[in-house]
This record gives sequence, C-alpha cells and structure tokens, in this order.
Amino acid sequence: MSESYYDILAVEKNASGEAIKKAYRKKAMKYHPDRNPGDAEAEMRFKEAAEAYEVLSDPQKRRIYDVYGKDGLRSSGYRGPGSSEDIFSHINEMFGDIFGFGGGRSRRQDPNAPVQGSDLRYDLRISFMDAVHGVDKEVEISKRETCWTCEGSGSRPGHKPQTCPTCHGRGQILRSQGFFQVSTPCPHCSGAGQVITEPCQDCGGEGLVRKEKKMNIHIPAGVDNGSRMRLSGEGEGGRRGGPSGDLYVVLHVEPHEYFQREDQTIFLRLPLAMASAALGCSLDVPTIHGNSRLDIPAGVQSGDHFTMRGQGVVSLRGGHRGDMIVEVQVQTPTRLSKEQKELLQRFAELSQEQEDGGFFSRLFQGHLGKQKKKGRSGKEHAAHG
Repeated sequence: MSESYYDILAVEKNASGEAIKKAYRKKAMKYHPDRNPGDAEAEMRFKEAAEAYEVLSDPQKRRIYDVYGKDGLRSSGYRGPGSSEDIFSHINEMFGDIFGFGGGRSRRQDPNAPVQGSDLRYDLRISFMDAVHGVDKEVEISKRETCWTCEGSGSRPGHKPQTCPTCHGRGQILRSQGFFQVSTPCPHCSGAGQVITEPCQDCGGEGLVRKEKKMNIHIPAGVDNGSRMRLSGEGEGGRRGGPSGDLYVVLHVEPHEYFQREDQTIFLRLPLAMASAALGCSLDVPTIHGNSRLDIPAGVQSGDHFTMRGQGVVSLRGGHRGDMIVEVQVQTPTRLSKEQKELLQRFAELSQEQEDGGFFSRLFQGHLGKQKKKGRSGKEHAAHG
C-alpha cells in the first residue's frame, strides 16, 4: 500500500499550512538532487514530497484528497507534477514562496499570460432506472465565472494594470543564499507582475465573480455507479482571456429493490409457488424494459437459473443489450386452509406410495440386511469364543 501524502511529509492529518510548508522544506533540502547527485532514490523522494506538498498546500485539492483519496484527485482532473523534466520546473513555480534552486532548471512564466480556469467536480445521485435508460437532469452549479465587466483583467473598464515597480513585471525576486539562488514571490504584487490601481467594481480585482448556473445534463443510457462525465468549458472561468476549466460529473447510482446489476447483465430472484414449480407454468416476469413472458418447466428447483436474452443493460459503446439472469426461489406455503392441508396430505400419501420400493425403501431394507448379517456374525463369534 502506498504512503499517504501526510506520511510522506511526516505530518499529522490536521497539520496547519505552516507545518506542512516547514515539513516540505525539510524534505526538499534533504533530498534535492543538487545535494544528492546520481542518487535515484533521493530524486524519487524529492518528487514524492513535491507532489504531496502540491496537494496538501492547496485547500481545494486537500479537501478532495481527504474525502476521496488519490482516486478522487484523478477524478477531479489532477494528474500530478508530470514527467521528471517537468517536475523541477513545476517545483520552482509552485514553491517559490519557500525557496528556489539555481542551475538553470527553472522556466520563467509570463505573469501576464492568460490563466485557464480550474476544473470542478459535481457529484450527482440518480436512480437505478435512470442509469439504465438515461435521463436529462437539471442541476445548479455554484462556480466562479469570468467577470465580463473587466473581461477577467481585474481592472475597472478604461484602466489597465500597471507593471509592478518592485519586480518590474517578473513576479519574482531573486536572492542568493550560499550556493542556492532563492526565488520568492514579489511582496508588492504577490507574484502577479502587475498592480491593479483601479479594481473592477464587480469582481473587486479578482477577475472572477461567483454565480449560480442552472444547466441541463444529459445522462446516456447504460451508465453505471462511479461513471464520470466531462463537460468541456463548464468549470471555473479563466482570467486575462484564459479559457474556462472543465466540469466533471461523477454519478452515484442508487440500488434497486429487486434488480441487481453487473456490467450489462441484470439479475433477478423470482419467487415461485410450490405448485407452479412442480407443475410448470408460463408467467410475466418483470424486466428493466417491462414485463416479458418466461416458460418455467415442471419440476424446477430453487436455485435454477434461466437466461432472458436481450433483457439486460444497453452498452454505452455500441447499443448492444446484455441479458437478464432469473434465479428461481421456490416458496413453501406457511398458511394453509383446511382444504389445502387435506389436499397436501393426500399428495403426501400418494407420494409415499410411489416412493415404496424406491430409493428410501431400498436404503432402509439394505440397512436391515446389514444388521441381520452382523447379528449372525456376532453369534458365531460367541460360539467359537
């Protein structure tokens, strides 16, 4: 089992942001490849610490991880720092508020470049039948959208952000500490590279405004519990002309009272009266597509299975239907009228007559024969004794 992000940084689950930052600094200083040249294990530990810090230092990612784990992060669109080459660039960008390393690994980003909006996750609960047949659902999403008053710039219309006089638009300030070159966000512009002197009256300089949006989501027939749908461009709005993120809808399917599902196959337990099981019958059986006729042969037993072709779930990929498996459960009556008891008693007597000379009779007679033979052997043994 892989270590949790908290174990990697050696912090408690309720650790503060400052404690997480301090723990990461300690790990990064210990395992940084510049201090451990050619050590593959140290590089791996450095990458693990970087990924753990990226998630735990971000309140939204940390909240998803605490509830859903790494699978939840992947479902929300998070893919980790990336390749070996990208991780150093990613670390310098992500941890500039802690320290920066020289050596030409960092890749400076334009602080004025467009910023893509964040992806969002929405958990939607639907019924068993809605998952089987498909449905359109109207939902309301609370998200931050691009402020169209300022077009995501954060500045009041007619005004433009000013280049930060402290960092001259770079967003970072470099300092030397021994053999390290430390890069920290500019304290004047908070790393933006620009200063908004006239903030937009609608978004307060954020470039984004929170809105409630109603939207119709089409859920195709055949989805299953845990299915994930990606709605492109329906996430949070971008800033400075950047595109919107995506919305990931995760489906939670409620169980059905009678039907069970495994992929495209439906399972149903069918209660059957004792007389119908003995005599055989033809009856309407409920399926997910409506009632369908099923012929039950005489003498069916509890646990016997019947396959109803094409009465299962439609495939998402090609429209092919699965099957339905019906398991018979023969019901023994518990409340009988006087006439029913008399009829069953007569049935039992007739059954007994048929069984005479049958299996139980032969078994009983064979048992008596063995007893008699054993008795004779005992007497003979006593006589010789």
